[in-house]
Amino acid sequence: MKSRLNRTTESKTKKQLIISIVGIVVLLFVLFKFGIPALTNLSLFLSSKNSSSQDSASSSHAVVPPPVMNEQFSATNSASITVNGTAASKTTVQLFVNSSLIDSQSVKDDGTFSFTGVNLTQQQNTIQTKAKTDKAISNFSDTWTITYLQKAPSLSVDSPHDNDSFDSSHPTVVVSGKTDPDNRVTVNGFWAIVDSSGNYSYTLALQNGDNHIDVVATDAAGNTTKQSLTVHHAQ
Repeated sequence: MKSRLNRTTESKTKKQLIISIVGIVVLLFVLFKFGIPALTNLSLFLSSKNSSSQDSASSSHAVVPPPVMNEQFSATNSASITVNGTAASKTTVQLFVNSSLIDSQSVKDDGTFSFTGVNLTQQQNTIQTKAKTDKAISNFSDTWTITYLQKAPSLSVDSPHDNDSFDSSHPTVVVSGKTDPDNRVTVNGFWAIVDSSGNYSYTLALQNGDNHIDVVATDAAGNTTKQSLTVHHAQ
């Protein structure tokens, strides 16, 4: 006499066998009735349903793109600046100065953001941003590096000297001296040649009588230093 467990197992096996047979019969009926294209369409439908489920799961873990800042300049003589740019809609932008989080704000309806009165704390400053939602946060944006320059640039005029005199055999004079590297120098409004060490020179044509010479050095932040002298030329 078979045990109750054996009878239960046999009953489940029979049910599974009947279900399998019915499934095969249905597939054969569809195949003969509608042909292979129907089976293909059924397979594609089931595949698309599975793909849609996967896409839905992926979208729930969507990556937030980092903001894009408008980098307006690389140096400034102002202690505070404005940082603006664009970011994905419905996100909050975080502002980092020298790796420290200092402010955050929601992106406007037009996809822009603007932080005003951002203080610079050292000579070389790094500005970065991130965008975040309730469920995700972006990587850092590209880094905006700003040099904060407070001091006026150095400037010397080594030649000529104030009140020097030149005769008719010297129709020109070479104005030369030194400033900080990467500065621009003008002599009476004309650009002088400046080498990588800050040495500059400009050949100035002399007029008869007194010649006033203005030499101006300008750094990347717009700070200026001016030196003025007068030389005399007799024809």
